[in-house]
Amino acid sequence: MKPNASTPTEFGLDPAQVEPRSPLQLAWRRFRKHKMAMAGAWILFLLILYVTTAGALFAKGYCAPLDRELRREAWANCTDTGKVRQAPSAAHPFGTDSIGRDVFARTIYGGQISMVIGVTAATVGVIVGTLVGAIAAYYGGWIDNLLMRFTEAMLNIPSLFLLIVAAKFFSGKIPDINILGRQVTGNVIFIIIIIGLTSWMYLARIVRANVLSLRELEFVAASRALGSLNARIIFTHLLPNTLAPIIVAATLGVAGAILSEAYVSFLGLGIPSQITATWGNMLDGSYQYLEDAPWLWFFPGTFILLTVLSVNFIGDGLRDAFDPRSIRHL
Repeated sequence: MKPNASTPTEFGLDPAQVEPRSPLQLAWRRFRKHKMAMAGAWILFLLILYVTTAGALFAKGYCAPLDRELRREAWANCTDTGKVRQAPSAAHPFGTDSIGRDVFARTIYGGQISMVIGVTAATVGVIVGTLVGAIAAYYGGWIDNLLMRFTEAMLNIPSLFLLIVAAKFFSGKIPDINILGRQVTGNVIFIIIIIGLTSWMYLARIVRANVLSLRELEFVAASRALGSLNARIIFTHLLPNTLAPIIVAATLGVAGAILSEAYVSFLGLGIPSQITATWGNMLDGSYQYLEDAPWLWFFPGTFILLTVLSVNFIGDGLRDAFDPRSIRHL
């Protein structure tokens, strides 16, 4: 019998030798074949390793040699007016800033805050966008109209402008908080909330389109016939089948959140550098010394660039990996 064109023998393979793979295994196989995505994953891994372990390995002391009660994080805020704007050296690999703080230390602990802002803000945006899109598509009618008109209204508001206005209004009005033993300015909280609440709209429309195509399928009708609650249908049947665009949106949202924080901090309206370092507010303190002290902007700018590029490469790889019609990387 002539083999069907869709059988493995068409490609010279024995069907008995073809190992069945799950959708996740196929996605991982496609992702591994995506060279830029794998390069981005390695770069991001090294960056995370840098901001999480370099402080413990390379911290050289405290603000004062006799003050041993200060935590290692204080290294990022230690000032030495005798070492203002020193070029990179063995003592200070990335040089010092305009008030004598070690740039190497500030890139480590500033990177922690920048990445936390990126991940948590993207999480807020993904949760809101997923819920709005799924509820609008599943219930339809006036609920769909109300939520989608609200989504369109939010799309018309420039998110960066709203972030700048909110940063100006709330700056200095939120008390400092303690997270895992670290003193962090309260501005971090509202930066996360504002970025998260202004970045969910596109995901909501994507989730709505996917759920609209799924809610009329047989397995959803069977679940309704068995008396399943609406919440159970949404969270156990519809959303798991919409996981691919959600993962991609979450990945790309991290890069967008890091850039948004860098924007407002560079304008001097974000997180104050006196208490909490971020890569963004390090750039704010460097624009006056672009030629005299290029290390002030080069290192934090490079870390922002590498982080955003690696996350975008990973997002591209995930988009291809989770596309069931993609045969590019099989």
